[in-house]
Amino acid sequence: MATAADTLSLGEKRPAVVDDSTANEPKVEHSISINEEEDDLHLPDPFVPFDDLPDEPSRILTVRAVVLGCICGALVNASNVYLGLKTGWTFTANLFGAIIGFAVIKFFSKTFAENFPILGGSFGVRENNIVQTAATAAGGLSNVFVSAYPALYQLGLLKDPSKDYWSITSLTIVGGYFGFFFATPLRKFFIINVARELRLVFPTATATATTIRSMHQAVSGEAMAKMKTKALAWSFSGALVLRVVSQYATGILWDWHIFTWFYQWGGYSNWAINIENWGWMIEFTPAFIGTGFLVGLNVSISFYAGSILAWGLIGPLLVKYGVAFGVQASEDPKWSEYVSFASLSLSASNKDTPSPRYWMLWPGILCMIAVSFTELVLQWRVFVFGFRALYRACCKGIAAAGRARGKKISWAEQSSDQELEDVVVDPAALHERVPVWMWGPGLIAAIIATCVVMGVEFDMPVGMSLLSVFLAFLFSFLAIQCTGVTDTTPLTAASKASQIVLGGATKGEHWGVAHAQRLNLLGGALANMGANQSTDLTADFRVGFLLRTPPNQQWAAQAIGTIVAVFLAPGMFVLFATAYPCILDAGAETCSFAAPSVSAWRAVAIAVTDPAFPIPPSSGYFAIAFSILGVAVVLIRAFVLVGKREWMRTYCPNMMCVSLAFVLNQTVYGLAMLMGSLAAYTWEKKNPKSFDIYGYAVAAGLIAGEGIGGVVNAIFQIAGISGDVYGSMVGCPADAC
Repeated sequence: MATAADTLSLGEKRPAVVDDSTANEPKVEHSISINEEEDDLHLPDPFVPFDDLPDEPSRILTVRAVVLGCICGALVNASNVYLGLKTGWTFTANLFGAIIGFAVIKFFSKTFAENFPILGGSFGVRENNIVQTAATAAGGLSNVFVSAYPALYQLGLLKDPSKDYWSITSLTIVGGYFGFFFATPLRKFFIINVARELRLVFPTATATATTIRSMHQAVSGEAMAKMKTKALAWSFSGALVLRVVSQYATGILWDWHIFTWFYQWGGYSNWAINIENWGWMIEFTPAFIGTGFLVGLNVSISFYAGSILAWGLIGPLLVKYGVAFGVQASEDPKWSEYVSFASLSLSASNKDTPSPRYWMLWPGILCMIAVSFTELVLQWRVFVFGFRALYRACCKGIAAAGRARGKKISWAEQSSDQELEDVVVDPAALHERVPVWMWGPGLIAAIIATCVVMGVEFDMPVGMSLLSVFLAFLFSFLAIQCTGVTDTTPLTAASKASQIVLGGATKGEHWGVAHAQRLNLLGGALANMGANQSTDLTADFRVGFLLRTPPNQQWAAQAIGTIVAVFLAPGMFVLFATAYPCILDAGAETCSFAAPSVSAWRAVAIAVTDPAFPIPPSSGYFAIAFSILGVAVVLIRAFVLVGKREWMRTYCPNMMCVSLAFVLNQTVYGLAMLMGSLAAYTWEKKNPKSFDIYGYAVAAGLIAGEGIGGVVNAIFQIAGISGDVYGSMVGCPADAC
């Protein structure tokens, strides 16, 4: 998961890692195996490319690969906007693109081999890698559209997404391509120069490369790929149909409001409504049942336990003792006892009369930030080694420049030496690498364009723009290193740190609160996009390194895929904002989208720029104590549960997930994840061979299928044929779901 819009992968089993979102953050913890013969994290040498790959044409950047990759990425991009607005979770498209790419192009390569050369012909691992690269790029950049951009509208800093489309898109273009050009030279640094020294295995990228190789292994690999594809297709179709059809009978096909049923059966007067008021129900959301397949029991139990703690214990106690307050949820006399405790409206919920959701928002956000930064600090050795390697690379350049002038700079020569056992040999020939002239001018142009767009469109001074660019540089380095080691992209920590730094900078300028908040959110968005893009591209280069894919052809595929992302992600955001205006209204009492990441971004922007501290004192004190507890749990896990006690880590709560439950006022997602995790655990125990083949393909289909179904529902909403118009609300509290 990607809390506060951090990222996870769609698809295969993943190695045990430590999480923006993502995430970042919540951890994906399970050992994984890509096929029966080989564990992807136990390769003979993870820093040596595969040497058993079949021959392949030199030109693998084909029209069919790029177009199919962009289509796969577009599906995931659209799905991510829906899922991210609902829950703050987003997913990457790497394995989704790899599996679908294999199935489609393998079919084309045989069917159209003679009549349509552009579609037919041989198909190998490297072209499959191009499909995956284009898919990852086209599926990116949705992150800020489920966090920073909606927060700008909720604070009234922007007015109308449809009218602002080109302004938003222009910022997305400069942010996306800034991260793209910046990440290009990082291939040599992170994949070649320091990979072995820092143990940057990029687990999901390694899993993707191993999956692609296994699918191309003679008969057995192709047969396995067909089974995976069928499982993905069936689960995708089922989830899509359920999401679309269920809107016409939400209370029967999607949400089971069991306590509402008891309330109605009891003549609209019994205990059950008190439980319904706190959101305890069952939702058959395929995306989060599928997510449960991916994240394992520790994450799902922690998430649901956080929901029980927040909405089953603390919330009711706050109301009982008059610390927090609810609002009437229906004007129907039969539903006079139906109360909403999730208001964020400033008129109904503020510092003096908070709703339980407003009160618990602050402990959840502060704990998420504290846990994120603690986990970053625990990686201090990675950063020390990284900067040491960067210094060595600079010395190497100085020594080379000296030799070119006929001088020997002894200190630079000595400092540039690298231990032989740390050397990674670059499999790409010189003519296959990306030369400086391809990315250098683009990076300079992107920085200049960023300053222009920020200044012209959003009235940001050049100095603040350059500060945002610098923060994007800095946090991109941190994000890539953390992803390489832990498989987690810490977008939460990067974004919130950027907001805090920018908040301090704006205070010194004595700007108005609205202007300071706008710059704060926009600067944080730029850091988010830079870190997101650079991590995606570097991870793709890791896949290409293992598969011996020419980096210049991967780079071109990433550039083309990014074109799709910078226009599609804003378009999807406009679509959902038009269909569901409540996304842009912080005071909306009811909305189909909880948008927890938006709440987090908005809250931080207010806290670092508003002279009037907006947090209820009791909430602030609890937030501090809760954050200390979160940090303590992380430290205990890192320093106490080691050696003989390491087995106890399985039972250690994931505090990122616990704190996310405080921000997300809907308990159904934790329950759905727990249902998925329990199903996956049982399936894997009883039939591990079947689970290895089908389990994560099913999960990928469920996640993407619901997301695309949500896009279809948004189109129906705008067209006036949605469940609101033609559906039934039977089984829903107060006849509204």
